[in-house]
Amino acid sequence: MRELFDEVSGKSPLDPEEPVRRATGGPRRHNRFYAHAGLVEDPDGFAIALDDKPVRTPSGRTLVAPNREIADGIVAEWDAQQETIDPMTMPLTRFVNSVIDAVADRVEAVTDDVAKYFGSDLLFYRAGHPEALVAREAAHWDPIVFWAADALGAHFILAEGIVHVRQPDSAIAAARAALPTDPWSIAALHAVTTLTGSALLALALMRGVIDQDQAWAAAYVEEDWNIEQWGGDEEIAARRAARLVDFRAAATILRSTA
Repeated sequence: MRELFDEVSGKSPLDPEEPVRRATGGPRRHNRFYAHAGLVEDPDGFAIALDDKPVRTPSGRTLVAPNREIADGIVAEWDAQQETIDPMTMPLTRFVNSVIDAVADRVEAVTDDVAKYFGSDLLFYRAGHPEALVAREAAHWDPIVFWAADALGAHFILAEGIVHVRQPDSAIAAARAALPTDPWSIAALHAVTTLTGSALLALALMRGVIDQDQAWAAAYVEEDWNIEQWGGDEEIAARRAARLVDFRAAATILRSTA
């Protein structure tokens, strides 16, 4: 049973490519060994149980969700499994395992990792041409940059191309001050950041400035533009689909815990 939970865990939200590697290689599936999933109230939230036995994380901790919404989502993932258990269809379970085992005791390190993105956020580097792409990036990204300046006092510098531009320390500090301090929210925000390439998009999503669909579309403006011009690639599409599954799980947790 521990081997299964190791595969389901996702190891750590600090490695956003882990789900993609599993999607490419395909995790081993195990036969379903339980009749039903449920939850039990716990001092830290809601513990997940299989046939009334508590589920453990890979490190042996009780699998506890912080609120009923997330707990119900995890129970639904376990109940939806058929004769065999497919970890790739259980993003909430993998994420919660990761938070408990890899983030709860190192919130500051995860916060530092998110803050690094404020120095080179996706939204700062703009295309110089063609005009239609320039306009599309502005439409998706400018409102977030302006919001950061107005609401957070974080005034960032925009650049054309990919040459690195040093951002003001004051802007980075102001944006960092807006980051959550609880392990659930910062883990979810970290996952959204790494999956989109933008900590500003993650913050805007957390604050309700944009929704999931808007955040995802903003993260893939250039890729979608290229697909429209030159067509898509099946392998790239599969990798993006794997990321989207984990993005939606992280966004769900971010919305319910922020």
